[in-house]
Amino acid sequence: MTARVHRDAHGIPHLRAADPLALVRAQGRNAATDRAWQLEVERHRAQGSSAAFLGPDHLDWDVFARRARLADTARRCFAALDEPTAAWVRAYVAGVNEGLRESARRAPEFAAAGLAPGRWEEWTPLALWLSHHILFAGFPGKLWRDRVARVLGEDAVHLFATDGLPASGSNGWLVAPERTAAGAALIAGDPHRFIETPGVYQQIRLACPEYDVVGLAVPGVPGIAHFGHTGEVAWAITNSMADYQDLYHERLRRTPAGVEARGPDGWHPAEAHTETVEVAGAEPVAVEVVETERGPVIAGGPDGDGRAVSLRYPPRVTARLGFEVLPALLRARTVGDLDRALYGWAEPVNVVLAADTAGGLLHRVAGAVPARDPRNLIRPVPAWEPGHEWHGWQPLPRAEVRGAAVMANERGLAGPLGIEFCAPYRAERIAELLADGTDWTTERMAAVHTDTHLASAAPLLDLLATLPDLGPEAAALRAELLAWDRRMDADSVTAARYAELRSAVVRRYAATPELAGLAAPDGLPPVFAPWLSATARIGFALPHVLGTGLLPGIDPAALVRAAVEELAAAGPTGETWGERHRLHAWSALPAEEARPGPALAGDHDCVLATSCVPGITDLSARASAARLVWDLADRERSAWIVPHGAHGDPGHPHHRDQHPLWLSGALTPVVTDWTRLTEENSGH
Repeated sequence: MTARVHRDAHGIPHLRAADPLALVRAQGRNAATDRAWQLEVERHRAQGSSAAFLGPDHLDWDVFARRARLADTARRCFAALDEPTAAWVRAYVAGVNEGLRESARRAPEFAAAGLAPGRWEEWTPLALWLSHHILFAGFPGKLWRDRVARVLGEDAVHLFATDGLPASGSNGWLVAPERTAAGAALIAGDPHRFIETPGVYQQIRLACPEYDVVGLAVPGVPGIAHFGHTGEVAWAITNSMADYQDLYHERLRRTPAGVEARGPDGWHPAEAHTETVEVAGAEPVAVEVVETERGPVIAGGPDGDGRAVSLRYPPRVTARLGFEVLPALLRARTVGDLDRALYGWAEPVNVVLAADTAGGLLHRVAGAVPARDPRNLIRPVPAWEPGHEWHGWQPLPRAEVRGAAVMANERGLAGPLGIEFCAPYRAERIAELLADGTDWTTERMAAVHTDTHLASAAPLLDLLATLPDLGPEAAALRAELLAWDRRMDADSVTAARYAELRSAVVRRYAATPELAGLAAPDGLPPVFAPWLSATARIGFALPHVLGTGLLPGIDPAALVRAAVEELAAAGPTGETWGERHRLHAWSALPAEEARPGPALAGDHDCVLATSCVPGITDLSARASAARLVWDLADRERSAWIVPHGAHGDPGHPHHRDQHPLWLSGALTPVVTDWTRLTEENSGH
């Protein structure tokens, strides 16, 4: 069994082997070689043991992972795989285990954390996949809407309905052959995630006699799931924002026989056991893991008043993650092949754009969305009331591509499947830019990625324009803001002033008596805090909140007036948006002295989506985890980029060599000519 590793000028691995099993084994070995520390951090996070070496800051996640039963669900899903897929995953795991120990010796983080590399189990890649995506459907938003209903009343449940919290979004678009310079389709992908060091995506090529695919792999997971180009067919995805997870209010009680949960027809035994979470530098924590007939309990428990919340999610119910689709994607030759494969997709639920060299186009939703009462989508529902059961699966929408198609997490194709979607600003701006011309190229597509126009500024600026009798300094500031081109460019002083005003208005809203109650603690686990922040919710929903009639006690004009007068009185700082809006990348072992990250352009409603949290911080933790353009006329005219670089080792020359390009908005060509690559080794 032989496999060879080639690299391009950025150290991107190009793997080739004699057959698919040898190739996926080489992929696992390469993942361990290039990303050893990242693999082990994610393995421990998936099984709820990261606090054992990373400390108390990681305890909340570990407790959630245990209570949600991520590792046990992964074991179930692996056991349900067909044998060819199971053998393929086992080969990947064997490759990881072959390369991990030696690679860990070269990765300084292992010594710094006092961690020895462990052994991967056959189900570990499935656990990583679950860990990465368990929050993608944003079920904590139901806890937020429950709080809103209690504080503001039922009519206000959807007052803050917008995305922007840690659920994950993306941009994607497809230009049909008749509108491109080369007469073949172009596809752009731009996934938005928390920016990590190293990145969540790995650029890779997988080649054997059966297929030859370039794309973005998730380190620790075999194949290429989200973004790939086989030479004949290419695809990209975005988060559909579908709602496919339910929360149930549970009533639990402890009896001599164990824990019981009340369902529609009375009390029934619940599964319960205790696990211990080790914590570096602190005492171990005992976690009671309870599972009712609905699903695992993620908040509360049987003691005290017995109130709890359980989570029902498809892989826990069906033992299916969709891993059977991964090898099928690699073998696809047409959009028809891709379409048929995607019927097996489960988690997460995505919108897919695809095209092939014969002119075929595809725009559809893929995944598993349960059919159930519409009330389940809004808030946690009572477990003891009938009518909230799942009964089959929703049909998944698709659409014809006419000239171009755009997906940006807005309420579009997947609208019937969810409640909260992103505001339409990114999607509308991309569509507006794509309307220009019929000579689209990779270079023109790449330029769309970096557009900084902020259409969501309009409601605040329009209200500002109507305010009478401002003082002279405030009037001057208003004139400056109204003359602004509404581009969140890094070198723009006025963009920074707009962001200051926006945050000042958000904080005033959050401090009003009507909304202050939304910040009151209610005992929910800290891991859900980002979804439950009233200031963050107001900040992301500000364009809607400014015009709502659901808050009659609040005068938006008065709040904006007070904010602009205060800002004007403080005087200009002279700061540019880039000086305020800096990258704040996540690292499992952050440096002792955190330095300000590089300046960023963009904002959460720009196509260049670099999210901050208005009212809380202008730093950006979430942005493009990769950018790419797939060219169906010639794969070598495709281009891509990731933040940081291909290698995870901080001392490696390819650890950060793509970062300057990523910051500038540039892409680097996809190289597929083997003669332009450097062979690293052979054997195995």
